[in-house]
Amino acid sequence: MQKLLFLWVLFFSWNINAQKSSGKEYVFFLHNKFLEEHRLDELHPKYGLAAYLAILHKLQEKNTLILSEKRKPDTDPTVYAKKIVLKIDSLRGHGVPYDHISIVGTSQGGYIAQYISYYAKNPDLKFVFIGASFKNDSMNKDRELKLYGKVLSINEKTDAGAELLSRQLRFKNSDLKSFKEITLDTGLEHGFLFRALDEWIIPTKEWIQQ
Repeated sequence: MQKLLFLWVLFFSWNINAQKSSGKEYVFFLHNKFLEEHRLDELHPKYGLAAYLAILHKLQEKNTLILSEKRKPDTDPTVYAKKIVLKIDSLRGHGVPYDHISIVGTSQGGYIAQYISYYAKNPDLKFVFIGASFKNDSMNKDRELKLYGKVLSINEKTDAGAELLSRQLRFKNSDLKSFKEITLDTGLEHGFLFRALDEWIIPTKEWIQQ
């Protein structure tokens, strides 16, 4: 089972041969911290299975290519973000418009996505940060950090310590022309992003397709 899951993920992985279709959307999906250190079929002690493959499947549309991989343990968020920026540049080099590229991240993946926004400094890229804004979180250490692009932030009301992105210094430092934030109330705490829930996947897909 684990081998089959790995092959499925590999199919949507980093061998990017950009298709020429002008309507194609490219979506980088960045998973949470738990999956860096555990197998896809391991259960979180509180939140259960991280539905990585179900999430990828639900994000998929006819005009969408999902690009994702299972990160290695203790991946440095800033180093990985720069890696994705290079892949975005590669897509652009193959003729993909920046406004057809989205970066979606849950929890730790959402923090990486914010670093991608900062490093890329591109107003046309689309971003969705899910469960990735907390009081006194690590990104507040960089007082100069700014966000760029078209940003959707999704938080969960019952997620302990969650903070609206619009209250964070990194948002106040920014000058976003396209921004929206949504607060869910699923009662699932941080576990909401472990599941392939319509509550966050549907607005994510709508943001991608805009």
